[in-house]
Amino acid sequence: MSWFKREDNEIVNDPEKTVRTEGLWVRCPGCRQIIFKAELQANLQICPKCGHHFRIDARTRIESLLEPGYELVDLELRSTDPLQFTDLKPYKNRLAEAQKKTGLNDAIVNAIGQLGPHNVVLSAMEYSFIGGSMGAVVGETIARAVDRSLATRHPLIIISASGGARMMEGIASLMQLAKISAGLAKLDDEKIPYISVMTDPTTGGVTASFAMLGDLNIAEPKALIGFAGPRVIEQTIRQKLPDGFQRSEFLLEHGFLDAIVSRKDMKQYLSQTLSWMTGLRNRE
Repeated sequence: MSWFKREDNEIVNDPEKTVRTEGLWVRCPGCRQIIFKAELQANLQICPKCGHHFRIDARTRIESLLEPGYELVDLELRSTDPLQFTDLKPYKNRLAEAQKKTGLNDAIVNAIGQLGPHNVVLSAMEYSFIGGSMGAVVGETIARAVDRSLATRHPLIIISASGGARMMEGIASLMQLAKISAGLAKLDDEKIPYISVMTDPTTGGVTASFAMLGDLNIAEPKALIGFAGPRVIEQTIRQKLPDGFQRSEFLLEHGFLDAIVSRKDMKQYLSQTLSWMTGLRNRE
């Protein structure tokens, strides 16, 4: 049988014989190589050729770290529109679109479960929900994770992926920085471990608050981490920034991070670290 058929004196592909390949391949922004999507997914969304870390969603990240049987909690909170904010479109519409796209009520997922042998409280941010921006719901959800960690004395892990505070909520967003930071101070007083994991990107008010307050601050390779973006800084100081500025490797070299850990090694690294941290706490 022919792979083509004639229609109105034109030769066209026969749809019954056409192999559909849309969405099967992706180009790596790091090495520019074409990668089979199934291979990428099997490798935790890490390029098998150059090690570039693609972004992953919050639920996938939780699944990659916690043992089966973990529980998702605090999912019922929903953002409102206290300022009735509108820019190019109403904030209410942006929320509805993000909720439909992600299946989440906001840019955060809390979970409780085991990471290796350790009971943990885990918060993972969802960048695809309005850029992972932190509004009142994100702040309250993380605050609840802190409270649960205090109540159970289980270590807290927060995985950041955010463009910063959510401008559509104004001061209600900015006050979350202080609220979460105050809760983390209580964890420190109680000597309950808190590990901050920064992924690409972690910027704005998230970096200026809880992302940099961990007992251990670690990041994935080449993650963009900072307060203001590089272009904003260059335009402000009118100077060219060094190569790799605000990337994980630059921050580690200058003392802003404790370690850079590949996503494939993250679970083992966190488990070993918690064994050390909880053992130290028990000796004190």
